[in-house]
Formats: sequence, structure tokens, C-alpha cells
Amino acid sequence: MILKRVRVHAGAQGLLTNSYIVYDENKKEAMVIDPGGEANKIIDILNILGIEKLKYIFLTHCHADHTGGIHDLKEKKGGKILVSREDAEGLYNEEISLAYYIEMPNPELEADSRVDDGDLIHVGDIEFKVIATPGHTKGGLSLYCEKERLVFTGDTMFSGSWGRTDLPTGNFVELMDSITAKLMTLPEETICYPGHR
Repeated sequence: MILKRVRVHAGAQGLLTNSYIVYDENKKEAMVIDPGGEANKIIDILNILGIEKLKYIFLTHCHADHTGGIHDLKEKKGGKILVSREDAEGLYNEEISLAYYIEMPNPELEADSRVDDGDLIHVGDIEFKVIATPGHTKGGLSLYCEKERLVFTGDTMFSGSWGRTDLPTGNFVELMDSITAKLMTLPEETICYPGHR
């Protein structure tokens, strides 16, 4: 598996968001996680890797700083957009995505598929398990790969910290439960790849 972190600027305030590229070089399948902005930067890396078409664009949640590059990325590289059932509305409701707050256009599109807790996603021979981790948003997701011993946590958990809960659909109690009951119970050697920092 090839894993690349791409730090992209999202919105007029220049927020830095971690986008990730996961690529099974044997099966030639790829997924981008949280294309927050600067789609051309992500596309350039996909091109360097020789990735012509994406299999998936996975969203850990619906905030605009994690979805800002989705239009250009999908237009140029394809890929089915995956988001949680609970956060799907945020793709076309800027009161939830907060696109206006960071001065970005709202995606205003539908997801290709809605995913739920426990769903399995395959990129080539790499298997990922969807873990519902609400709290930062009501439909926050993490994506766990047991074989590679890693988890993508979006804005649920950072290094030594956690995501905000004072935004629309946020809930502090749910966030703490997601971290303690779902993420901290993963094997100790699991590497966390967060949405920021």
C-alpha cells in the first residue's frame, strides 16, 4: 500500500487540512480521503503515482474544509463519493457544512453512497472498516485498516486533542464516547492519521 498525506489549504482563512491518498499499487485502485481544497495539488500527486481514475472519495464528515476540493477532483479523476448517512445533508446545506464561514462554495452535490458503522470498503486488496465516531458532527466517521494498523480519524481525534463540538450537530458527550469506546480500544500499535495538524 502507498499512503500519501497532502496538506491542503481550505477556504479564505487558509485552514490547513490533511487529505490522504491510499493506493493499492498491485490492483491499481485508489481512494482519496477528505479532499479539503487545492484539488490540483491532490491531482498532481495522483498523476505522479500514475493513478488515472479513483475508486472512492471518502469523507470523514461534511465540513467544507474536508470537502472543498471534491468537485474538481471528481470531475478530473472520478470516484464514488462516500459519506455517512447522517452527514449527507451537509453536502448541500451550508448551515451544516459551514462553507460560508470559511468563504468556500458549498459542494451542493449528492453522495454516490451512504456508509454506515461496520461497513467494509475495499481498495484493491486493502480492507477498511467504517467506524461511526459521532461528536464533531452527528455523522462523523473514522476509517480503520487492521492489516496496515492505521486509522483515519477526521476531526474526531488529533494528537493530544479532539475536534470541536460547538458547531452544528456537534455533541461533546458523543465525541468523548467515540474516542474512549471506539478509537482508544483499537490495538495499541495503531497509527492515527487525523484531519488536521
